[in-house]
Amino acid sequence: MSPNIILTTGTYDLIKDHIRRKKVTAQEEELLLNQLKNASQVLRKNLPEDIVSINRRVTYKDHTKNEEKTILLVGPEKVKISKNKISVLSDEGIAMVGYKEGDIIEWPAKKGNLKLEILKVEEA
Repeated sequence: MSPNIILTTGTYDLIKDHIRRKKVTAQEEELLLNQLKNASQVLRKNLPEDIVSINRRVTYKDHTKNEEKTILLVGPEKVKISKNKISVLSDEGIAMVGYKEGDIIEWPAKKGNLKLEILKVEEA
């Protein structure tokens, strides 16, 4: 995993608010607060192309289910599961956001631990 995640200011604020509203487990909260403390915040135009963020198409391998998926990460109000548009605040979204291609993330999600490998990130 990358030592520090890279987030746009908007995504940073969204996650901060999500934590404040107690929408995560205690274990996730501790991890997220630690990540946010060390995160680099950048403007959207300065976000490196290989970083998982809102409005980016992400292909990842779920090592726990041994399957590959391609999703579009969107804000919570634009979710359309049938079109593979998942929220940045979903278990997978919040685990991967800010990481880059090649990273493997282990995450204590509500529905069970995740182990996700980011294979490809592209503009939507």
